[in-house]
Amino acid sequence: MKKRTRTVGRAFFSAAILSLFFGFASCKNENKAEDTKEVAEEQNEQTFDNNDAREDDSEFLVAAAENDLMEIEIGKLAASKGTHAEVKSFGNMLVADHTKSANQMKPFAEKLGVALPAAITEKGKDRYNKLNDQKQGADFDKKFADMMVEDHENAVKKMQKASEDANDPEVKAWAASMVPTLQAHLEHAKTLKDQVNK
Repeated sequence: MKKRTRTVGRAFFSAAILSLFFGFASCKNENKAEDTKEVAEEQNEQTFDNNDAREDDSEFLVAAAENDLMEIEIGKLAASKGTHAEVKSFGNMLVADHTKSANQMKPFAEKLGVALPAAITEKGKDRYNKLNDQKQGADFDKKFADMMVEDHENAVKKMQKASEDANDPEVKAWAASMVPTLQAHLEHAKTLKDQVNK
């Protein structure tokens, strides 16, 4: 009898553990689904289900918005946490220029019916936390400069591609107008990298 009670108890305990495990897994999946980029992409896939050209443009606009949101938050962080005067200045420039970029993009994204991320995405949070959590002082400045060179090399390539390949004329024109700003950021970031590494 005692043996059977123990067996039933173990089965009940195992079932409880499995329930907890699947409950946590479910919560984890629910949190992941809340990524603002994924939410926007899912909406755009439904909206442009039979329109590949619009869907391609929407993917670019979502990625550009994701980048703006990330650079704004990282810029704020650099302006407050940076120790080198040029790091603070670069941070303020990021906030101003990427806020302007986001504001310019919204009207024609709305006109095209494209959903954009409403807040910083999981990728943006990861980059922000990588910089904020591990670095202080001069190490923060160096990591920030490295990150800005990498981010803007990628951003320039994507913006140049969109300025040539986007399907909507307004999207193409906006991308072309953003290339010089991003190239200036890249050159500034390279100079900053040299300065903070001296």
